[in-house]
Amino acid sequence: MPVHVTLPAALLPLFPGAPRELELEAATVAEAMDALEARWPGMRDRLCDSSPAIRRHINVFVEGRRGALETALPPGSRLFIITAISGG
Repeated sequence: MPVHVTLPAALLPLFPGAPRELELEAATVAEAMDALEARWPGMRDRLCDSSPAIRRHINVFVEGRRGALETALPPGSRLFIITAISGG
């Protein structure tokens, strides 16, 4: 069963044709990032740094809990990728 992914609206103009919501096969957040990269080259670089880790101003939530690249994605789960709000 695929996982449901919601992408940040700010990312969509950079990747024409990328939908706000989609389903993909992935067992971890890292696998989801790889699947997004396979569909839209360059997307992983916008979401992850070279260490590799999720970028500082990107938040990932799996079923309402903060996640990291190694976080498991149970079948049918919901993965939300959102941009952090920062400023002073």
